[in-house]
Amino acid sequence: MDGTLLDSEKVWEVALHDLAASFGGRLSPAARALMVGASMSRSTAIMSAELGVELDPVTTRRFLHERMAELFAAELAWKPGAERLLLAVREAGIPTALVTATQRKLTEDALNFMGRHLFDASVCGDEVTRGKPDPEPYQRAAALLGADPARCVAIEDSPTGIQSAEGAGCAVLAVPSEIPIAPATSRVLRESLIDVDVDQLQQMIAERLSRP
Repeated sequence: MDGTLLDSEKVWEVALHDLAASFGGRLSPAARALMVGASMSRSTAIMSAELGVELDPVTTRRFLHERMAELFAAELAWKPGAERLLLAVREAGIPTALVTATQRKLTEDALNFMGRHLFDASVCGDEVTRGKPDPEPYQRAAALLGADPARCVAIEDSPTGIQSAEGAGCAVLAVPSEIPIAPATSRVLRESLIDVDVDQLQQMIAERLSRP
């Protein structure tokens, strides 16, 4: 969701910098990069190490949720090409699932913006035992769709999300957002979703299934 469908990683950056400032500290670019696509618990651990203080997970979550709710209400926007591609996939009758490290409460706000009718299922960061980069979120999404992960395309913007999707056995279309993604034979790399269409996604699966 964040950085793939929605241009919301910048919004998260504002909230995370505000959190650091509330403790009299600053969030370095390196620490911020580690948080892209990460679960709330992992981000909290990174922030604790960065600031040299032990953050209370409940208090941290509450601060970020309240700040993000304010920012989501005013600053949500689609990533280029994302809405068009999602609509095309739906028109083709292909089931879709939203897989995000963001927790359910904020995801509901994002679904209200995007249109919850565009997704058959959604998996949030607080609904899995092990978040990204573990394969569990994508395994759960495939199960909710009744789909074989090998026949699913995951569209991701972060190394953390890509590791999760590839670990689950999905084909991966990587579209970098805030941090670079290295090319690899296991994924298709694109600069944006503007020129991606349903035929290309289906071709990814056909090529995957044709391999020995």
